[in-house]
Amino acid sequence: MFRQLVGEENGEEIMPGTLRKRRSSGLSAAFVASVTEPGKYYDGKGVGLFLRVDEDGGKYWIQRSSYGGKSHDIGLGSYPVVTLAMAREQALENKRMIRSGKDPLLEKRKSQTATSFEAAMDRYLEVKSSEFRNDKHRKQWRATLTTYALPKIGHLSVAAITVQDVLRVLEPIWLEKTETAKRLRGRIEKILDWATVSQFREGENPARLKGNLSELLPKAAKVAKTQHFPALALKDARRWWLELTKRQGASAQALQFLCMTTARSGEVRGMTWDEVDLEGALWTIPSERMKAGSEHRVPLTDEAVALLNAMPRLARSPYVFFAKQGGMLSDMTLSAVMRRMQESEVEAGRPGYLDERSGRAAVPHGLRSTFRDWAAEQGYDHILAELALAHRVGSDVERAYRRTDMLSRRRDMLKDWHKFLAGDLVQT
Repeated sequence: MFRQLVGEENGEEIMPGTLRKRRSSGLSAAFVASVTEPGKYYDGKGVGLFLRVDEDGGKYWIQRSSYGGKSHDIGLGSYPVVTLAMAREQALENKRMIRSGKDPLLEKRKSQTATSFEAAMDRYLEVKSSEFRNDKHRKQWRATLTTYALPKIGHLSVAAITVQDVLRVLEPIWLEKTETAKRLRGRIEKILDWATVSQFREGENPARLKGNLSELLPKAAKVAKTQHFPALALKDARRWWLELTKRQGASAQALQFLCMTTARSGEVRGMTWDEVDLEGALWTIPSERMKAGSEHRVPLTDEAVALLNAMPRLARSPYVFFAKQGGMLSDMTLSAVMRRMQESEVEAGRPGYLDERSGRAAVPHGLRSTFRDWAAEQGYDHILAELALAHRVGSDVERAYRRTDMLSRRRDMLKDWHKFLAGDLVQT
């Protein structure tokens, strides 16, 4: 499969004993992934591309090229960040550049000097925009980077960013906002990976965790503080529900529907009429709108169907619960309803609707915890309750063998949940 080459390779004199191997049909992705023997492995595609395997197992793409009468080695990045297909594409682009009279090395240095982290972030988000689950996810990416990363490293060239630079971003929030810091680190890593593949930087990724930042930061699992959304206490649920049903407007109705279906705020606010089967009493949320990325079926009780039938429809808007101009309700509208309900309680001299653990005022997302507590108190199977909340339950194998989403049983459970809220079912 291989033959040892002694003589010349692309004009380079090769000393006897030097390891030079060429695949007669070119390299393959499987070979690149499995090869461990140190040496240089040429691709044989006519662009001077070869894979260098070091003694420590590191794999790097190199292109041997000639410009201005001189031979040069151009680094194309390390494997697996740069795949075989990516390396071939970049090597071919460099070949075209030489033919047009440009020096790939000079162009590479120019791009590295000119590309800041902020510019790389913008380019990355533009390229990857179609991969985000929704616009909210995209905005979250930009918001965390803008808030925490850009003030520290936004102006730096991606080629010059070091581990210490990344630490300056992460250390101030690693202990207090660990979850945010973890996501931020991953996002910085992805942007710098993209910059490497795009030839804007070289070498190891300074934002890599394993064997890198993990040695300099406390383990996230040891310091992370689980943040619970303030939940409505079960003892206050009926009184809260009665007050809510007296309120008018799309936001109040959306909050009612959220509570009846145990859905998330974004799922309800983004709900469109084509997702709803009123006759079948079923709401099917497409995968792209779900946190877990899987389609979710929500059984609708008679009360939920009645609420939807009473909703006005706007010809120019697809949304069930729409804002004044026909767009989707903002993420603050449902929270505002609960905040006003709490303010009314306080004005009346009552403590209001507080989370029993934290003492903070309940919020819409906390209603899911209220439902989960009720389901546990009523003795409902935990898998049934978790499926109602669209949580991933069990291992991949368990989910593969679970061929039902227990729709009928979930419908009965949600009927009992509404009866409890309305005061028709005694809490056991």
